[in-house]
Amino acid sequence: MPHPRRSDPQGVAVIDLLTIFVLAVFVGFEVVSKVSTILHTPLMSGANAIHGVILVGAILITGSAESTLELVLGLLAVFLATVNVVGGFVVTDRMLEMFRK
Repeated sequence: MPHPRRSDPQGVAVIDLLTIFVLAVFVGFEVVSKVSTILHTPLMSGANAIHGVILVGAILITGSAESTLELVLGLLAVFLATVNVVGGFVVTDRMLEMFRK
């Protein structure tokens, strides 16, 4: 008998994925909001490294796109990840400039 919840091809229920996403948002907000001001620069550097990995993953996935929709979504992901990485480096540079003064 099939599972009563809607699942993706790997058998993971969509509601499970949404639950994990919502919990990750709450945990991430709590962790970042509790970081002291002096530690925001190292936190941004670590986040930039993670976003760089996400950018590489988006490029790899886009390279193996088989349909137009996959290609468009992949290119959008690459663009947004690039904006995120560049913006993170700009903000980190500004934070470091404040410490140098």
